[in-house]
Amino acid sequence: MSCSSFKPKQMVMITSLTIATRGSKLALWQAEHVAGLIRQAHAHIDVDLKVIKTSGDKILDVPLAKIGGKGLFVKEIEETILAGEADLAVHSMKDVPSELVSGLTLGIMPERDDVADVLLSMRYPDLWSLPEGAVIGTSSLRRQAQLLALRPDLTIKTLRGNLDTRLRKLEQDHFDAIVVALVGLKRLGLQVPYATGLIPPDFYPALGQGALGIEYPVENTELHSLLAPLDHAQTRITVTAERSFLHELEGGCQVPIGGMAEVTEGRLSLHGIVLDVRGEQVILEHGQADCQAAEELGRSLARRVLDRGGREILRQIYACGE
Repeated sequence: MSCSSFKPKQMVMITSLTIATRGSKLALWQAEHVAGLIRQAHAHIDVDLKVIKTSGDKILDVPLAKIGGKGLFVKEIEETILAGEADLAVHSMKDVPSELVSGLTLGIMPERDDVADVLLSMRYPDLWSLPEGAVIGTSSLRRQAQLLALRPDLTIKTLRGNLDTRLRKLEQDHFDAIVVALVGLKRLGLQVPYATGLIPPDFYPALGQGALGIEYPVENTELHSLLAPLDHAQTRITVTAERSFLHELEGGCQVPIGGMAEVTEGRLSLHGIVLDVRGEQVILEHGQADCQAAEELGRSLARRVLDRGGREILRQIYACGE
């Protein structure tokens, strides 16, 4: 081949993208938020949404822990990407299992929002004003365990469905209070008479709560380069530490595991907690490290929790789910 006949490979410019998303108002808000960030960074790109109904959206009358846990909200969406029917997906990081499907990556994490849970009630100002035996709605074993650790007298009942459905059941007096993620209320602009933050050191959020992850094929380097401006370094560091903690605990399905990482004055701090479902055993550990050691911090903290009794707690929980 002569030099004059050589033609360099041309890069294909991305002019349109399809985001796979669940159909709830919150999921659509999150997908539209990321679509807006993409349009802001690349005005020439058209972004569309493709709504996918996941197993987690279809099965609403059974606790998540009994039907497969967090993966139920992402499985069909990931299959859509792998089939080439969408380019990327936007997930709440708290809903993403600690192990990803082969061929996909959570390559981008925009800046994180509030991580806290919040207690909502039509009549009671806070957790301590609830009457003895009050009925609390939640689908989360983590929330259940922490509520019972603080108030063993409470009655916890399963509450599934999107945020609108949960609030409607609260308003219809099915529950004295419910617990949800604060970030959802903020994003949808929803309010109830009483909303009280449940925060550390008394109450720890789900690992990854308040953060979004953008998932796409690991081999799509062009898409990664295009999305790179959306990535937020501090969010990636904290979520990496939290997910490393979860992965080392083998928290693949819904279990009473929580925690929160923070970056303060250039140092990474991580709290991690494991409880039994009744909140009678609580194992809380804390560690610090350089930001570059986020994964190792999560792993080492998890090993300390396991050695202090977390291994037996989780063994019993997994055995009950079999």
